[in-house]
Amino acid sequence: MSVAAQPLRPPSRTLMFLEGRALPELGAFLGALPLLGLAPHGDGHPVLVLPGLVASDVSTRPLRAFLRTRGYAVSGWRQGRNLGLRPGVQHAMVDLVHELSDTHGRKISLVGWSLGGLYARQLAKMMPERVRQVITLGSPFASNPKATNAWRVYEMASGRRADEEDTRFGGTLSGAPPVPTTAIFSRTDGVCAWQGCREQSSHMAESIEVESSHCGMGHHPAAVYAVAERLAQKEGEWAPFDRSGWRSLVYPDPHR
Repeated sequence: MSVAAQPLRPPSRTLMFLEGRALPELGAFLGALPLLGLAPHGDGHPVLVLPGLVASDVSTRPLRAFLRTRGYAVSGWRQGRNLGLRPGVQHAMVDLVHELSDTHGRKISLVGWSLGGLYARQLAKMMPERVRQVITLGSPFASNPKATNAWRVYEMASGRRADEEDTRFGGTLSGAPPVPTTAIFSRTDGVCAWQGCREQSSHMAESIEVESSHCGMGHHPAAVYAVAERLAQKEGEWAPFDRSGWRSLVYPDPHR
């Protein structure tokens, strides 16, 4: 078997150990709030933020609070801890997308962290008429489920095999949603192999690289700014992220 054909492996133990950066990254987020205040304001459309594995809306509170300051109608997923696709989870998410889009009379944006990003992509495939765009944070949609250091946790929490794909929930994971999609990833992710968290570039899909941990990506200043900047685009006028100027110092070239 050639090197190119080798399956992706989970991140190294060293990177997993470095996930302890998540707490200092939260401190960096709080310290960067004055600068993050320069991020563009949005148009008030609804945004649903989905947490990662075994996390709850508490984990996304800093991101959601910041997005509210940018003018969005932000909601958590309202289902307690994310323990995988257990009975009722999919239907509750579908109902929430309907509720938010009906209440505001507009399409909603979906922001998902890790496993939450997989949900976001599948929801957009099921209901593209209700979804404005998808943004994922360290979500391993393009790799084998076992190319992570969390697959055993997923199996214990959900009672399902990590490689058990439910095609009734939006089809295959790797296929891009039919809406503008941004995949934010980090090469120093200690939980998910970063290669599986990148999107194939197209006229409606892109990847943005940040230098963060997996567990801190949802409040890492660079990731938070990128989320806010992507959400601020006018509906129907999506364009790839512009890395020119000062941004080239913060956001590495994802294709290097």
